[in-house]
Amino acid sequence: MQQIPTPPVKAPAPAAVPAPLAWWRTWWRSQPPTHQDRLAMLAPLLAVLLFLAAIAAALWYLRAEEAERAQEAVRRDAEYAQQRLRLRLLERQEQLMRLARDVSGGDMEPPEFVARAESLISQYPEWQAITWIDQRRQVRASHAAPTLANSQLRMAGELLKDGETDGSFSLARDLQQPVYSQPMRIGDAAPLLQLHVPLMNEQGRFAGVVMGEYSLDGLLRYGTPTEVLARYAVTLVDGSNHLLAGTPLPPRDGATRLLPWTTRASGHEVPVSLVGNGLQLRAQAYRTSPGVIGSGMFWLVGTLSAMTVWMLLATWRHTRRRMQAQEALVAEMNFRRAMENSIVTGMRVLDMHGCITYVNAAFCQMTGWSNAELVGQRAPFSFWPESDYEALHARLRDELAGKTVQGGFQVRMKRKNGTLFDARMYLSPLIDPHGQQTGWMTSMTDITEPNRIRAQLAASHERFTVVLEALDASVSVAPLGSHELLFANKLYRQWFGSLATGHLQLVAQAGVPAATPGGESGDEVDGLMGLPTDPLTSAQSENAEIFVPELGKWLEVRSRYLNWVDGRLAQLVIATDITPRRQAEEQAASQAERAQSVSRLITMGEMASSVAHELNQPLSAISNYCSGMIARIRNRQIEEDALVAALEKTAHQAQRAGQIIQRIRAFVKKSEPNRTLSNVDEIVGESVELAGIELRRRSVRLSHYVAARLPHLLVDPILIEQVLVNLLKNAAESIDNARRPLQQRNVELRVVPRQVDEQPGVEFTVLDTGAGLAPEVLDRLYEAFFSTKSEGMGIGLNLCRSIIESHQGRMQAENLYNGTEIAGCRFSFWIPLAKPADGTINSIANTRNRG
Repeated sequence: MQQIPTPPVKAPAPAAVPAPLAWWRTWWRSQPPTHQDRLAMLAPLLAVLLFLAAIAAALWYLRAEEAERAQEAVRRDAEYAQQRLRLRLLERQEQLMRLARDVSGGDMEPPEFVARAESLISQYPEWQAITWIDQRRQVRASHAAPTLANSQLRMAGELLKDGETDGSFSLARDLQQPVYSQPMRIGDAAPLLQLHVPLMNEQGRFAGVVMGEYSLDGLLRYGTPTEVLARYAVTLVDGSNHLLAGTPLPPRDGATRLLPWTTRASGHEVPVSLVGNGLQLRAQAYRTSPGVIGSGMFWLVGTLSAMTVWMLLATWRHTRRRMQAQEALVAEMNFRRAMENSIVTGMRVLDMHGCITYVNAAFCQMTGWSNAELVGQRAPFSFWPESDYEALHARLRDELAGKTVQGGFQVRMKRKNGTLFDARMYLSPLIDPHGQQTGWMTSMTDITEPNRIRAQLAASHERFTVVLEALDASVSVAPLGSHELLFANKLYRQWFGSLATGHLQLVAQAGVPAATPGGESGDEVDGLMGLPTDPLTSAQSENAEIFVPELGKWLEVRSRYLNWVDGRLAQLVIATDITPRRQAEEQAASQAERAQSVSRLITMGEMASSVAHELNQPLSAISNYCSGMIARIRNRQIEEDALVAALEKTAHQAQRAGQIIQRIRAFVKKSEPNRTLSNVDEIVGESVELAGIELRRRSVRLSHYVAARLPHLLVDPILIEQVLVNLLKNAAESIDNARRPLQQRNVELRVVPRQVDEQPGVEFTVLDTGAGLAPEVLDRLYEAFFSTKSEGMGIGLNLCRSIIESHQGRMQAENLYNGTEIAGCRFSFWIPLAKPADGTINSIANTRNRG
């Protein structure tokens, strides 16, 4: 019988996991254990916080519901009181209107009106006064309650005076219907509410009003239902929220109002409809319930929740501390392992029998053997050189015996490839947690490269010493505040010996700040005063030129501060013999002085014909005067007065000729440069007199302008006059060579104050109308022995610029243009003002000129 195979039974498929739950499981398993612990601790805390929030929300909701019900009750009762108040006002208005109709009919006289008013006021206590006013605003009759203030009483025959009553009177007259005025207060009296009912005569014309005045206090007391007054604080306020009647509730405490679960006091405002928005009825509910804060359930739930949160936070903090301690331990182990693997110092541990138990990665890298090959070895070790076995065995025995060397020791080691290297080893005992020594820790550093660098430094130091010894300058270094000499080269020792006296002498003569050795002066002055405050690397060196009589030499002294190798602040002084250079400079200065004198002689030589012509006039006049006087004396035709007048004229011409000769002599006289505080007007006057001779010969007009109150200049006046005369003469020659017509032959000299680079000074400018300067001439204008004149020597302008620059001034030249045509040339030079100082200015200037 054939058996029919049964189909295999499929295993039931696992229940499908919802997608959000599967995502949550995957995310949770992907988090590290520390994050899982933190999240597990946050879940109970979050649950407690949510529970507390739910309780607070429920309490707040119940409180809000209660407040809403109370507000609805206040609104309802306030509207009910407003209706009652409105009905009472309508009743009083109707009574006043009946009284007005009786008055309008003409059947009522003032006494009867007063009686009716008295009856109404005594019957209805809210009435305060009822007044009859005619169309002329005159009070006909009035009756007031005894409680009305005197300032509010109205007497028969008086006119209306207050503006509010007058306005309501006019409005009632215009509308011809009852009009309520806004509540008004007169002085300190209680505010009143007025009702104006118009009076109409038989012809239908306005005959006045009957004015009734209400007491707002009485209206509130008798018009508001007693049950409303019992439950609420009812008040009447005006449109500006000013209290008119009633007693409001005091404001709640500020701290209570700031609590988030408190609600505002229930209240409602409605306008009194007959009066309008000017009178508002306000009702405020009295507080009867203790509120949320007074609820014991609230405090119980809050206390339990706070305790739960505190315990959860304490548990979470304790767990967090344990996790932090665990993480710190793991981090410390990783840090020590990483530090051990990253340092270049080799570490080796020997047990008490000399067997290697541990080596770090740096030791393996340094020797070339692996950790497995080194751990377990005994002496002789594979990294020992064969030639040093005996010395290293002895060193190992000393190590195991505890004979350590302070500061380590140097040995030679062998790499796996057979190369040797120098190493320094330090030994220290290895102590276990129980205080027992278990071995020796040895640290090894490769010092092959430091040894090589040390040898190179020694060679470099030797070369440096050789170079300093061979210098042709004296080099010395001395610490501040001491007579010790730290370094001196060969030339210094030849000049000053091996003591610091020469160093201090150079510093003192050069005027370089230096500290005085301590203990040599009783003054309480800081010995380091005057040293540079900047870092020594950025301090500028100081130069000075001094003369040393003991050596008979001029020395250029350069000094600067530096930190010596031992950390002390020291001063380096380099002295160079500059005696040949100073002699050359003195010779050059002497040559410059002679060149200046030669230039003045050349200038006067070029002006010789002009000077002769200038002298010819006074000499001819003297000759004529003398010849005339002789002839007249011989003929006995002259009187004493005429003779005296002729002699005076002769003397004047002789003085004129003498002044010309004296001025020329002073100009060409060779003299030592002498810088003094000179008057600019006198310099310009002397220059114009000298140059005027040449300008008049060439028919050139000279005009000059000197600014008023110019300060004095620290200059040599003869040299400045030489520059001005040279520039004026060149200007006249340029005009003459350009063959300008007579009306264009002008030279102008201007002297004005001017600032250059924020430094005050005086500028001298010479402007001419000549042919100007060509571009190639401008480039070589101040070049020595370059001249545009066929007979010129080419030292005039070069010497002028040298004179101006020796006075710390500047000189420049430029062409003047009229469109594209050259209309002349302008030469100008600027000299700075003399700085106020003592009499050492002249001596310094003279020293510079001589040097």
